[in-house]
Amino acid sequence: MSTQLPTLDASAFEPPPEAVDFYVESLKLLDESGIPFLLSGTYALSCYTGITRPTKDLDVFCKPSDAPRILSYFKARGYRIDIEDERWIGKVWKGEHFFDVIYNISTASIPITDEWYREAYEVEVYGTNVRITPPTEFVLSKLFLQDRYRYDGADVVHVILKKHDEIDWRYLLNAMELYWEVLLIHVLNFRFIYPTERECIPRWLFDELLGRLHAQAEMPAARMKICRGRLFSPRDYITDIAEWGFADVVGKGIEERHERKA
Repeated sequence: MSTQLPTLDASAFEPPPEAVDFYVESLKLLDESGIPFLLSGTYALSCYTGITRPTKDLDVFCKPSDAPRILSYFKARGYRIDIEDERWIGKVWKGEHFFDVIYNISTASIPITDEWYREAYEVEVYGTNVRITPPTEFVLSKLFLQDRYRYDGADVVHVILKKHDEIDWRYLLNAMELYWEVLLIHVLNFRFIYPTERECIPRWLFDELLGRLHAQAEMPAARMKICRGRLFSPRDYITDIAEWGFADVVGKGIEERHERKA
């Protein structure tokens, strides 16, 4: 099923005037390439909530296997390409202007897959009809953005408020299987912010997450000291890893020594 959304007024995002031609050209070429992609970020947020804010780039999501194809397509047409981080992001440049090619949720390693294209939400922006990140995947893409300089929790709760009926909650729970506590954090955040709108989040999901929390409370502490803070902010938790003896998300740290009863 395809949902056509009203045309976005691109001027509401206050793009630098000198960058508009680049955005127009980039989206047109992306469409002509035939390579599947999704426009996300502020543009998707505006489609779902009506909230607009200034932005200076485009967030283009695609599958990891399609990222080299997109980058190569633009390189062949004279654009400069850059692999900022092999794990999740590349960039396409023209002069001082760029757009991001994102194929993975950077810290948590949740790649963009065919599942992200199940539901088609389309909108015209900068003269091109494009698909935007569906509400479920939009929420998924924002859950780990929690650091000193950027916190996207408000985007999460706003989209839940406006699009809760269109969110695939079971898919979201499955995608967050390793990180269900992060999902619970946002569920509680929503319930606190909107106490009269708690039913926007299914009761079964709330009960499931609380059940996991109670079950976890019965478990002994792990012997390996682990800090998962860098899933939220790679820079804010360096001390924990470098000086305080905690293992990072991957790799080894200091094993807690517990006395064992005979």
